[in-house]
Amino acid sequence: MAALPLDKTDRKILAILQKDGRLSNQEVAEQVSLSPSPCLRRIKHLEETGVIRQYVALLDPDKIGLGLLAYVNVRLEKHSDVPQAGGLRSVKPSPRSDFAASVAEWPEVVACYAMTGEMDYLLRVHVEDMDHFSRFMMETLLRHSAVLDVKSSFALQRIKDTTALPLV
Repeated sequence: MAALPLDKTDRKILAILQKDGRLSNQEVAEQVSLSPSPCLRRIKHLEETGVIRQYVALLDPDKIGLGLLAYVNVRLEKHSDVPQAGGLRSVKPSPRSDFAASVAEWPEVVACYAMTGEMDYLLRVHVEDMDHFSRFMMETLLRHSAVLDVKSSFALQRIKDTTALPLV
């Protein structure tokens, strides 16, 4: 999908809202030197076109008991549709679509990306501790029929963690 054209004022509005999405329209308007009505029209347009996807509260994982952050690389088995009796092709979902549907249901996985290279997916996993991670791996991820291999890395220290996108 092509990027939408954004002028300097749109980018300024987005930068402000990325820092604090709870600001009132009046406060945003003042910071971008617009009156409230045109500012609100711009924000509504950014929402309607999907530039602003949603508004959320960002939680501190440590303060809610999710102190272990893991990145898990996952490689899936390469399956093709298997012919059934009578020459019919299987209507089972592909391993990729089945895995994607499963990941969407796992609360520990907060992000999942299809990747190039040796592994098929990269998961960002927030859990309480190593016991929780072990249970997730053994009882959930490794039990998935399409999973062939996993490699895990653990975050030791948070250097930078932002949701703000660069607005160049």
